[in-house]
Amino acid sequence: MSKVEELLKTMTFEFFGSGKHKISPSMFLAEKNSIFLDVRSKEEFETVAFGLAHHTSVLHIPVDELPERLSEIAKDKLVGVFCSSGVRSTMVYLYLRACGFEKVRIIEGGYAELVEELKPGKLLKQLSQKGCGK
Repeated sequence: MSKVEELLKTMTFEFFGSGKHKISPSMFLAEKNSIFLDVRSKEEFETVAFGLAHHTSVLHIPVDELPERLSEIAKDKLVGVFCSSGVRSTMVYLYLRACGFEKVRIIEGGYAELVEELKPGKLLKQLSQKGCGK
């Protein structure tokens, strides 16, 4: 049985019902040891890029480059996978899990929910919690 097949067998009603494969942008951005993995295309990334300098590190690897660049992703950090609608994030989630990544979550909501968390009031709160907001 392949790793993907083994993984699919664990994806029961309880798995999806618990939501442990997803994470809200606010919960993800509050994580200390994390990587925002942006799997959108080069063109999408060049048009709308998220620096997230005050929150987490950002790694842009388009879906089609992932197999060759897998070693760039740290296995000891929470990996939040992001795309515009969730389709590519879901594929990458399954791929990373099949490759042995345990700390992987799909960042929910696409652009709308992520941008909501980056508004000035929420950014100020984030910076204040880190002791660098004035």
